[in-house]
Amino acid sequence: MKRQKTLETNANNSNLFDLLSEEIVFTILDFIDTNPLDRKSFSLVCKSFYITESKHRKNLKPLRQELLPRVLNRYPHVNHLDLSLCPRINDNSLNVISNTCKDSLNSIDLSRSRFFSYNGLMSLASNCKNLVSIDLSNATELRDAAAAAVAEAKNLERLWLGRCKLITDMGIGCIAVGCKKLRLISLKWCIGVSDLGVGLIAVKCKEIRSLDLSYLPITNKCLPSILKLQHLEDIVLEGCFGIDDDSLAALKHGCKSMKALDISSCQHISHVGLSSLISGAGSLQQLTLSYSCPFTLALANSLKRLSMLQSVKLDGCAVTSAGLTAIGNWCISLSELSLSKCVGVTDEGLSSLVTKHKDLKKLDITCCRKITDVSITYITNSCTNLTSLRMESCTLVPSEAFVLIGQRCQFLEELDLTDNEIDDEGLKSISRCSKLSSLKLGICLNISDEGLSHVGMKCSKLTELDLYRSAGITDLGILAISRGCPALEMINMSYCIDITDSSLLSLSKCSRLNTFESRGCPLITSLGLAAIAVGCKQLIKLDIKKCHNIGDAAMLPLAHFSQNLRQITLSYSSVTDVGLLALASIGCLQSMTVLHLKGLTPSGLAAALLACGGLTKVKLHLSFKSLLPLPLFEHLEARGCVFEWRDKEFQAELDPKCYKLQWEDIAQ
Repeated sequence: MKRQKTLETNANNSNLFDLLSEEIVFTILDFIDTNPLDRKSFSLVCKSFYITESKHRKNLKPLRQELLPRVLNRYPHVNHLDLSLCPRINDNSLNVISNTCKDSLNSIDLSRSRFFSYNGLMSLASNCKNLVSIDLSNATELRDAAAAAVAEAKNLERLWLGRCKLITDMGIGCIAVGCKKLRLISLKWCIGVSDLGVGLIAVKCKEIRSLDLSYLPITNKCLPSILKLQHLEDIVLEGCFGIDDDSLAALKHGCKSMKALDISSCQHISHVGLSSLISGAGSLQQLTLSYSCPFTLALANSLKRLSMLQSVKLDGCAVTSAGLTAIGNWCISLSELSLSKCVGVTDEGLSSLVTKHKDLKKLDITCCRKITDVSITYITNSCTNLTSLRMESCTLVPSEAFVLIGQRCQFLEELDLTDNEIDDEGLKSISRCSKLSSLKLGICLNISDEGLSHVGMKCSKLTELDLYRSAGITDLGILAISRGCPALEMINMSYCIDITDSSLLSLSKCSRLNTFESRGCPLITSLGLAAIAVGCKQLIKLDIKKCHNIGDAAMLPLAHFSQNLRQITLSYSSVTDVGLLALASIGCLQSMTVLHLKGLTPSGLAAALLACGGLTKVKLHLSFKSLLPLPLFEHLEARGCVFEWRDKEFQAELDPKCYKLQWEDIAQ
């Protein structure tokens, strides 16, 4: 009896998690991987949880370069290291990484980092033998020596060099010779690379699947070797002005493996050259022709033999009704079509097209200003399986037409109705789209709380809501959203001038909220923002520009509770030196805009800038440039901070209707 009680006592005192295998605990951690705060809470429960969480984490995104040694020691099994939040990565940092993660690291993102050179990259490439992916985008100071260091990563499969403008054919040649396992390489805006460098990649790297040559000064010389790549699936030639019809006409056979082709902004390519380029490309699934030649009947006819084509993007192109009708006559059925800002889209052409392509999932008709309710009728009748519809600024579509969207397209997940004539009846109908996750209603002057309440009651999966300058919305509408949409992550209610603290108090219950924009809402105060800070601890982006009643009293709760905040706009608020300095305790804070703060002094600004150790971008009024010492700017820039100067006078707010008229004048 005594022995039985002892066993029961030991069982009661033991941690039940100790009975689980490490694999089972790892599976549990996989389910809470989306929220970093949950993972942190798990690791703080006990020592065994702390160790288990350290072993489990494979992806790491540190906030500060100086924390790297400690962080990497805690997480010894990291596979992917994202340093995009660390602008001051230097050679010493890369040495620490290469020595600590030499066996586990296979992917690293340095796309927002600076201050490293050939030496650091050489250490990384030489020590981390399992490295297969490196992102060096925006490393504008790197030269051919750095490219030669990258070439030492013999197992590299993915490499991004976007905007590495000082790298030339010589550096690319080293990579081509050293990294023969490359499957993806992006050379976008590498303007020092010509036909020679691209040709070397094509000849030496036979496993290439994806090739981005956007805005390179290449000509027809390198195209034959590129199109001989047997595994090439995705090629981007955006902005390659040296390629024209004559260049492409010489190509007798296309690339049979090609699945995606982007020749956006190639002004010298017409249907003649395009026919040569896609000749034999029977596997092509995605075609992007944005801002290129007019989409005519001849061009449409040259594409109709592409039997596997699923996605066509013609953004910014001049189109003809005959061309759109010809798309409708293709034997294939598209799943995605983008006509954003296309001149020439009419009811006739669009109606004929959508009647034939009934399997469309995504349709973008943004700024197609000539279409009316006729097009909407045909779209909703034919394309009932749409999941994404973008139709910003289709100003000739009457309010009655929006009712059809809710009645017939109930699988919609994304809907952009910015600057349209939709009213409450339209919103009531659209609320039938129960899968809706993103809804944009900016500059919709005919909607009110009544219509928004229907959305709140029926669209429980909503994560993104844009109400920018929709002046008919008040606290009642926001209350309905906060009650019915608990998964809300982003809300923009800027210039909804009747919004008060009541809206913010109700939104504070949406614990997943990470983006909050309320600029130009004069009735909200520090009390409301404090509630957001306390309730929405995942807040990343905050914009309270022209919220004159928000001051230091809101900054203190933000500093305490919003430790994930990365971007804040405080212009024209009542924040002073005290509030700005309080924000320095937010370790994640990277971007700050502080224009026209009456309570801000040069000394207070200097103290705040020095205390905010993670800042990478600051927007200031030009007047401060002469009031602060030059060594201060030099010190902050050496830490990786970039300053943007503005010299804007204070501007009075326009009435929403006047703003809409001004918006339409600009658009036309």
